[in-house]
Amino acid sequence: MASQSDHKATIIDGKAIAQTIRSEIADETRHLSQKYGKGCLELLSRSGVSIKGKNAVVVGRSNIVGLPVSLLLLKADATVSIVHSRTPDPERLVREADIVIAAAGQARMVKGSWIKPGAAVIDVGTNAVDDPRKKSGYRLVGDVDFEEASKVAGWITPVPGGVGPMTVAMLLRNTLDGAKRVIEK
Repeated sequence: MASQSDHKATIIDGKAIAQTIRSEIADETRHLSQKYGKGCLELLSRSGVSIKGKNAVVVGRSNIVGLPVSLLLLKADATVSIVHSRTPDPERLVREADIVIAAAGQARMVKGSWIKPGAAVIDVGTNAVDDPRKKSGYRLVGDVDFEEASKVAGWITPVPGGVGPMTVAMLLRNTLDGAKRVIEK
């Protein structure tokens, strides 16, 4: 019979477990972020907007939208700039863009005067602003001042009704693709 002194506890490797969890979270975030990024590119593509060789500005640098869509635009051969809270003179960069992806989380931050005439503007932002005329007391607006920008842009997505439905469609596509992968195994 073994004595208690012969017993050795199994070592739990917390670093390895934490790394596995971080990898799983990063993988899920990557899949989540792809729905927005791919959705934005799908909107551009299906609207006849060419990306290759264009100047694109992404307003916002989040891990969910800003960074992934920036990388996807780069892969599609756009020249990409990222505007964020510490960017000096953001309107100058936006004004030079052929494609603007707004995902900053600030209601009507991007003004119509910032938009280059004919630019494609994808507004990913969804912000609630007070509106006493609405039963709910608020309404949804994007990160782009739609009323101003729509007078200048060549293409523009409304909020609500632009990126949201495309996001749902991309989720359905991802679900279908995932099911196909499982069936093919």
